[in-house]
Amino acid sequence: MLTTPERLLFTIFALITTYLTAGAIARLIRIIGRGRGRPDWRAAARRTGEALFKSVSFAPSFRARLGTGLLHGLVGWGFIYYLAVNLGDVLEGFVPGFVFLGQGLPGDLYRLGADVLSVGVLLGMIGLLIRRYLIRPPALEIRETTLLHPKARAGIRRDSAIVGAFILVHVGSRFLGQTFQLAAAGADPWNPFASALAGLWAGWTPRGQELAIHVFWWLGLGTVLGFVPYFPYTKHIHLFFAPLNFLLQPERPSMGTLEPIDFSDDSLQHFGVERLEHLSWKGLTDAYACIMCNRCQEACPAYETGKVLSPAALEINKRYFLNQEGSRLAAGKASSQTLLEFAITPEAVWACTACGACVEVCPVGNEPMRDILEIRRHLVLTSNEFPEQLQTAYRGMERAANPWNVTADQRLKWAEGLEVPTVQQQPAPEILWWVGCAPATDPRAQRTARAFVKVLKAAAVDYAVLGPEERCTGDPARRSGNEYLFNELAGANVERLNQLAPKRIVTTCPHCLHTLRTEYPAFGGNYEVVHHSEYLQELFATGRLAAGAADEAGSVTLHDPCYLGRQNGVIEAPRESLGFVGIELQEMPRRRSNSFCCGAGGGQMWKEEERGLERVSADRIREAKATGASTLAVGCPFCMIMLSDAAGDDLQVRDLVELVAERVE
Repeated sequence: MLTTPERLLFTIFALITTYLTAGAIARLIRIIGRGRGRPDWRAAARRTGEALFKSVSFAPSFRARLGTGLLHGLVGWGFIYYLAVNLGDVLEGFVPGFVFLGQGLPGDLYRLGADVLSVGVLLGMIGLLIRRYLIRPPALEIRETTLLHPKARAGIRRDSAIVGAFILVHVGSRFLGQTFQLAAAGADPWNPFASALAGLWAGWTPRGQELAIHVFWWLGLGTVLGFVPYFPYTKHIHLFFAPLNFLLQPERPSMGTLEPIDFSDDSLQHFGVERLEHLSWKGLTDAYACIMCNRCQEACPAYETGKVLSPAALEINKRYFLNQEGSRLAAGKASSQTLLEFAITPEAVWACTACGACVEVCPVGNEPMRDILEIRRHLVLTSNEFPEQLQTAYRGMERAANPWNVTADQRLKWAEGLEVPTVQQQPAPEILWWVGCAPATDPRAQRTARAFVKVLKAAAVDYAVLGPEERCTGDPARRSGNEYLFNELAGANVERLNQLAPKRIVTTCPHCLHTLRTEYPAFGGNYEVVHHSEYLQELFATGRLAAGAADEAGSVTLHDPCYLGRQNGVIEAPRESLGFVGIELQEMPRRRSNSFCCGAGGGQMWKEEERGLERVSADRIREAKATGASTLAVGCPFCMIMLSDAAGDDLQVRDLVELVAERVE
């Protein structure tokens, strides 16, 4: 189809495009190489199938905004298919008489796919542009009070317009070129949409049809040559970085499991993260993978309640700063500003509840929560800058090994009159019950502990507690950035637990569960740890517990604690435990792994919430009351405390074991 001069011209343009694109890719590799650590390629090999499925199906995009996800899918599926289409079109243009994949069934199916997906891309892209520029839903905006790179607000809209125009011109030109080919050669049942439009050009002269085919060939493929070097600087580079995120995601027991700091390493020049290049390689990759869809912002309890934190703004700011200073970082130089100067404010850092909702909802596997916790480490350990209220909790953990500052001799006061055995009395129990600081010290949470004693006795469980020896697992210290204090607590706990070598550990607190199960292995503590809801489920299933007669519970709804459901995948156990005693739930809209935070995590329990429209707990209680339930069941003492404070008199907040204890024989 192409003349010899056209072939030469296209080849020159292709070489220029390749050179410019290779330079941009090399720059990206050098930038990401500045981050800490390296990918685990062995783990990546095990994850190839999963990464391929997510990348091709766009399944993560359908977890929220189904309609928008479908439009995005139409564009994405077509974009993937067009890798073959563009190759075929180049070959057909360069080789006279060549038909890509031939005239048989493979070629017919290929042409059908190209025809259908071309229309799909055009419809999807038009729908997305209408949504962004005409409908303009609030979900695409970021509040003015949130720190955002000065170029981002206009830049995102401009970038989307450029990319949208490229896709419409590229795919539209190719599709129109097909209609002219069919007008000249006759309709093709394997090109149904293009054949339906080919009749529009039936009156054109053969010369005019041939000229149109040439023009649209050049428009379709020429826009690719012009766009590809620009592509690495747009947000749409996520088309390549999202699959890399899926493939190279570090293997962790839970999304919230943090890596320890080796305080014995004298080569460490700083603790935590101050500058962009201090992030892990994954933290830098996230900035390129971000599609700027703001799903994480929608799920964030801090942003939802009017605070200045936006996980989306954090990733967007990182990306725009990388575009601005990428060459500097690629050359091995330090960035000119700290993260707190361009990416996120201190107020936003301390507004995070570490709930993991942003990580759970992200369709490309980004982890803004981890960046925030790393920044907290720097603020606490290096800068000594943190909310004053946390000092009380830190002092309590340092002196009395718990944030409530309750002395060891008071640790078992909650169990007076219950004959709760300690490990001194029962050194090799069937289970070691890790009571936790809140059930041992907070008056409201103590009811949970006393109810669990009743259940354990009803099931004749051989158990023991640490009693005065039990100390905080260190979760509040780690989530608020005091890694050194966490190290001290974790080291002491692991040493004692390893001496006891418990068969199983049961916790009544998801934060204790998370820390003991997923974070202590890094300190040499490997234990089988279950939540009390899981243990209740097991006792019922094995016949050790049976439901008895009880008063009518009234309507009950269930709050899934973030560190139980989302972070550790314990979702069915609370429901089944309540179901065993005949309690049917009125579920809230945000539930299971999509549950909304109570507001206590990330150290928020021991400090004042940042300014906003309302408290996180108030938002959650409003949702619970909307179900019409008279009782809100929880499975976490932190949730118990926060939600009880917000509930008022018309909604009871009770731990699920309290409800179970009233209904067992």
